[in-house]
Amino acid sequence: MRRRVAVSLLKSSVLFAAIVGAFPLPAGASSHREAPFLTNAPKVDGTDFYMFRSYEAGRQDYVTLLANYIPFQDPQGGPNFYQFDQNALYEIHIDSNGDAQEDITFQFRFKNTSKRTALPVGDKQVLIPLINSGPISAPNDAALNVRETYTIDIVRGDRRSGTRTRLANTAGGTEFDKPVDNIGEKTFPAGYDAYANQHIYTVAIPGCGNGRVFVGQRKEPFYIAVGKIFDLFNLNPLGPENAGNKNDLEQKNISTIAMEVPIACLATTAGDPVIGGYTTASMRQGRLLNPTPGSGLNNATKEGGAWTQISRIGMPLVNEVVIGIDDKDRFNASKPKDDGQFINYVTNPVLPKLVETLFPSAKAPTNFPRTDLVTVFLKGISGLNQPKSVTASEMMRLNTSIAPVAATSQNPLGVAGGDKAGFPNGRRPADDVTDLSLRVAMGALCVLTGPTDTLQVGCKPADAPAGGLALTDGVRKTAADYLQTFPYLSAPLPGNFNK
Repeated sequence: MRRRVAVSLLKSSVLFAAIVGAFPLPAGASSHREAPFLTNAPKVDGTDFYMFRSYEAGRQDYVTLLANYIPFQDPQGGPNFYQFDQNALYEIHIDSNGDAQEDITFQFRFKNTSKRTALPVGDKQVLIPLINSGPISAPNDAALNVRETYTIDIVRGDRRSGTRTRLANTAGGTEFDKPVDNIGEKTFPAGYDAYANQHIYTVAIPGCGNGRVFVGQRKEPFYIAVGKIFDLFNLNPLGPENAGNKNDLEQKNISTIAMEVPIACLATTAGDPVIGGYTTASMRQGRLLNPTPGSGLNNATKEGGAWTQISRIGMPLVNEVVIGIDDKDRFNASKPKDDGQFINYVTNPVLPKLVETLFPSAKAPTNFPRTDLVTVFLKGISGLNQPKSVTASEMMRLNTSIAPVAATSQNPLGVAGGDKAGFPNGRRPADDVTDLSLRVAMGALCVLTGPTDTLQVGCKPADAPAGGLALTDGVRKTAADYLQTFPYLSAPLPGNFNK
């Protein structure tokens, strides 16, 4: 049993190793601002994707899906704060049979409506310049000047041509309110949590039963010593795992699309509990600047044409630190079934060579092609989260038959720490994907597989002299740093945070 856990452990690290394969100093965090085009379109920049069995008490029969967008939000981001793009299509895709194609897609469309709140100024009624005119306590509060709402469609089959159904709130209606961002305590006298929690809705999913949804601003959950890593790894990668290094995202917020869906709805292939998941954002092919925008919200452009995918994220750090800069936009526009075109970035990763350059004693693995990374990264780990019939492709994979682990017992190193309900078997908020990336990229799997290649990954300990090192960025969180109930990510920092 112990040997089996070690094997799982080991393989867990590798799945992420490939992701980090070209970690030339992570650009900002997981997949924040990872591709040239997205630097011009932050509203559709997908940053992180989480997928795990719900560990809230009594919710173990559900899977939680978290898709984060709009990176690097300063809490004091007024007067407009951070809204989803109402001209974009945000999607969460599920592959239920391992063929690298979506079987279920949840589609989110947003709409912003101005209430045209005006104040009497002299003998005129003049529109206010703010998103709110007073304290806010409830969805669609009278003091909220701009109402942001969204709809959810479930599509079975191909995301564009499959069978589409609009999801409904069990309390009535098919339009859901998104809470305005955390402007500050004067705006939310009863507390932001009390206000935001009113936006957790129960939704009826045809053929599946009920689930839950929340869309709104959250505190940025990802953690990493970005500043020190950018400065040529200006840290001690062999130091303590919790060295107190600065998490440069600690004072930022993010926008989250959160769904909790019955396992029976997602794991639809008989006898195979493994599902794959990822999130994308798409925009219309055509965009024209409106030379004479009229009165109203978001009418500075006119858009049309087919949907074009411009953002994609499943496993963390892939596009940011694995894919070459000239192919980043192409990766974002691609689908998992076509990932063979990017294979060289996995078989010949850049990160290990970079680490060796900066720390000569940490020798990069010498087994090329890196079959250890290909096997685990593109297929999932045999016996853990590999579909029975799998097409090699990049996405998050989760074995829904593995029971969730309570927050108090979770190990941030996931499978590598003996916690099979954690990364790379899905991903939970506290899982330390940065440390796992560094270790696996340097050949941890080659060391664990032993001289006889027990794991059949095509390498041996001699191929990875640094594969046994406990590399770290010195930043560590635990599940105690997050909510232990849906939507799991903590309330966002308030706009007057720096008072």
